[in-house]
Amino acid sequence: MYRVVKIFTALVTPFVLIILVIGCRADNNYSASKQDNNSEETILDQDQKDVKAAVDKILIVAGNRNFEELDKLTSDIAIIGYSYLKDGVWSNNELTVKEYIENNVVKTDLKPFVEIPTEYDIIITEGRIAIVKADAVLSRFGVPLNREINNFTFMKEDENWKLLSIAWTVERLPEEKRKFDPDLFAHSYAQAWSGVRPEFVAMYFAENGSLQVNDGKPAVGRAEITKVAKGFMTDLPDMVVFYDSLVNKKDGVEFHWTLKAANTGPGGTGNKVNVSGFELWQMSEDNLIQKSKGSFPAEEYNRQLKFGIDN
Repeated sequence: MYRVVKIFTALVTPFVLIILVIGCRADNNYSASKQDNNSEETILDQDQKDVKAAVDKILIVAGNRNFEELDKLTSDIAIIGYSYLKDGVWSNNELTVKEYIENNVVKTDLKPFVEIPTEYDIIITEGRIAIVKADAVLSRFGVPLNREINNFTFMKEDENWKLLSIAWTVERLPEEKRKFDPDLFAHSYAQAWSGVRPEFVAMYFAENGSLQVNDGKPAVGRAEITKVAKGFMTDLPDMVVFYDSLVNKKDGVEFHWTLKAANTGPGGTGNKVNVSGFELWQMSEDNLIQKSKGSFPAEEYNRQLKFGIDN
């Protein structure tokens, strides 16, 4: 028995439209329909949701260069292969995930990237093996660069889906499509905050950019902004920042976000936090953040740190 699930996603600023098309053998009575953002919960079974989540998590930790977490998500013998088109000629490269991690962990010039699938094809056999095709666009700092069609193979191990292999093709997007996208920039910025490298957050700012949190003293320059991000990442090691929306204002653009995490850092309470806020951005000429004035409910945040979100 196998199941095939197709998921098409299209980013429509500032909303996300999700169209789900499910196909399977006659013994599974799924219907094809156009749904809202909650449709995944009602159409996909648990294995399908878990496999899609595994794909998304791998792409996020890879983009955030979180090699420790990437190692946990992959089999000890997992392999990588990619084929890329350059000057009209296709070339191949193969290595193990272990080699990929070893080659990159020592680099000091790493930059974040974001890979957002626009379509998923998922095949699951007997609830044990999953094959996923994810058609995605890779971008950096809000500029789409390449189309990458990823092919994943997963095996269930101790009730978790572990990556056995990933192979993909890389095609450079034409110059007319390599244009700055504010929505994509905001998505990428949120992903950087959800990582383990505070310097990646600072890279979204101009060299002399500033970040102010509520009425605190502004952090000016990337080194100081890195310190602010590091503080949050240390206190909230599993922090995930969700990009909610962009709102144009006369004095800039508001980046609205929601943060979910547990205060499990050194001396932490272990309590979960869930707060929302926004940053008012003024952008530089080269499409980086020149000035950010952040606002979030500090009193509620501190209450949750002390008592959790259920009290």
